[in-house]
Amino acid sequence: MSEEIKKVVLAYSGGLDTSVILKWLQETYRCEVVTFTADLGQGEELEPARAKAEMLGVKDIFIEDLREEFVRDYVFPMFRANAVYEGVYLLGTSIARPLIAKRQIEIARATGADAVAHGATGKGNDQVRFELGYYALNPDIKVISPWREWDLTSRTRLIEFAEKHQIPIPRDKRGEAPFSVDANLLHISAEGKVLEDPWEEPEEFVFSRTVAPEEAPNKPTYVEIAFEHGDAVAIDGEPLSPAALLTRLNELGGANGIGRLDLVENRFVGMKSRGVYETPGGTVLLAAHRAMESITLDRGAAHLKDDLMPRYAELIYNGFWFSPEREMLQALIDHSQKNVSGTVRLKLYKGGVHVVGRKSPNSLYSLEHVTFEEDSVYDQRDAEGFIRLNALRLRLLNRQKR
Repeated sequence: MSEEIKKVVLAYSGGLDTSVILKWLQETYRCEVVTFTADLGQGEELEPARAKAEMLGVKDIFIEDLREEFVRDYVFPMFRANAVYEGVYLLGTSIARPLIAKRQIEIARATGADAVAHGATGKGNDQVRFELGYYALNPDIKVISPWREWDLTSRTRLIEFAEKHQIPIPRDKRGEAPFSVDANLLHISAEGKVLEDPWEEPEEFVFSRTVAPEEAPNKPTYVEIAFEHGDAVAIDGEPLSPAALLTRLNELGGANGIGRLDLVENRFVGMKSRGVYETPGGTVLLAAHRAMESITLDRGAAHLKDDLMPRYAELIYNGFWFSPEREMLQALIDHSQKNVSGTVRLKLYKGGVHVVGRKSPNSLYSLEHVTFEEDSVYDQRDAEGFIRLNALRLRLLNRQKR
């Protein structure tokens, strides 16, 4: 092994798992390890990761703030599609993986590394997402997935390995952690342990980004979101960068108990898993974007987007962000957004997002046509022929049956 791998770029969080992986790579492959830690808005201090990597002898340490790129180039394109997996999941973990994979490959190229490594387990989706990204961007890269190779098959054995090699272990990680958490600016997820029984309601301590809806303010919060070409650009008249805008929506949504989801989903690898997600800003943004499209997008275009969305969402969930089919769908989606500009007003109240107003210079809504008062633009008698033509095949079918 040591002769095959000279240098590896590890996706490194500084936590127990990836710290053990770092040391394991050094021992098993006798190679140089480069660490890469991405700030995607997970809300944690990242400098301890640098200190731990230095303690473990790492010379090349990359810690990068990718929040703006994450929202601008990954989250926003996905929201132009109104993408949700299996009807409810806003793909918060899925959409972060291609960016991490991309930067790992770029760092590998810059540092002369011949391999990349990740800390995803052999049971989950993330191993697929990372590795499909790696191979799409560098088909010749070597990939190391420790969870599929080593014999550290339990939390106890990980801790024993860490203690043997004097790797600091956070106090709350000793023994059995209550659940696993993954976070970025779009969402935070919790899985495993106390959440593995899908019949048991999650305890309140599982949630960290949202107040309980019943504890949210008794007075609704009103917010206006401005869009340009399908992307949110301002809140209440204040222009904001993509990351700053999503941060603000997270604050507003979280304070009003918005964005909680308890889901049993179908993993790409074949099993069902139970996850508890909080996506406050994304939940608000999705409602606002669909409202903006409701007055600016032609019916045929809107319905075609809705037809294609499940396929698009599944591609992201399964890790095919860099696939040609996702890029083809993205081109179609982006073309549809050229007139999706204007402002949406929403009411946030005790876990609910309610659209209460929408306006656009490109609005297709015609009061003159839909009014119940007298008008001069629509001849209601035209509807008779329209109905008879659409009913023709149904009438012929019924006659044949008789």
